[in-house]
Amino acid sequence: MDNTLPANYRKSLWPAPVERLNPSGEIRRLGVELEFSGMSITAIADTIADTLGGTVERISDYEYKVAGTSLGEFVVELDFSYLKRLGREKNAETTAAADDVSELAESALALIARQVVPNEVVSPPIPFDEAWQIESLIKALRDGGAKGTTSTLTNAFGMHLNPELPDLSATTILAYMRAYVCLFDWLKARGHIDIARRVTPHIEHFGKDYILHILAKDYAPDVATLIDDYLHFNPTRNRSLDMLPLFSHLDPERVHNAIDDALVKSRPTFHYRLPNCQIDEPEWGLVNAWKDWLQVECLAADSESLDELRQTYHAFLTNSVSNLFSDWTAVCRKYLIPELL
Repeated sequence: MDNTLPANYRKSLWPAPVERLNPSGEIRRLGVELEFSGMSITAIADTIADTLGGTVERISDYEYKVAGTSLGEFVVELDFSYLKRLGREKNAETTAAADDVSELAESALALIARQVVPNEVVSPPIPFDEAWQIESLIKALRDGGAKGTTSTLTNAFGMHLNPELPDLSATTILAYMRAYVCLFDWLKARGHIDIARRVTPHIEHFGKDYILHILAKDYAPDVATLIDDYLHFNPTRNRSLDMLPLFSHLDPERVHNAIDDALVKSRPTFHYRLPNCQIDEPEWGLVNAWKDWLQVECLAADSESLDELRQTYHAFLTNSVSNLFSDWTAVCRKYLIPELL
């Protein structure tokens, strides 16, 4: 199997963000999560090891990890927390005899789950300038039979990006959030978000009340206020730009007091959940969603353009200029970086 990418791939197709360094002065990192079907967990883990090196380790029937790859440790799992818990509990049993009824129930549940629940590959945090190597893995998984969002009408599969922030100030976080909500309609249209994903709650957009709240001219919160306001308007993981991992990293007690959800993972990143995972389509890759995310990065870093678009979008949402700008995505295009399109 030839997973080699063109020699000029990195230079020609993998653009860098405007802000390249994290608060420690190191290259910012990107985590990637891929949801898909069509392959067994063991086949996926073996494909990762064949493509990026490393050693496959079984955690349970529903979880594997691939340690020691060229990019770090990958996790492969059936994206179904109850089954994963059952698998771990079964592995922990060393003296008790197996319960035949429980075994049968678990097997039946696993059989059903594998028809509707995706397998998920979770990458380690990868320096931005090395993340292009994920394209080799995507190609290998495609060649191995991976099926993505559009392969059936029920595949609500996504690709999640977890980009590390350049700094953790309230000013920077708010700039990204404002840029994101202003560009959301364009991002959604650009990504051709599959209907199976649009009808699920996992990628719901922020409500108009919250968007107007953060776009207000005089809104200049500190980190604590930014988190409190977010939790008040969005007490859920189900957002296309899920801020709970970042806010849990910044103030875990504050978030835990408002939302008791074991699935919230603390990390200094955004959790961008909007893009489809069209892994079985030859022209699709990580770079598609990455370039779109960079439009958010570029707008967030351009304070003058961001404030101009913020004012216009606030007015648009309050209907004072809606007749002038009936197609908001057309307005957004004026603020995009042409080289990333």
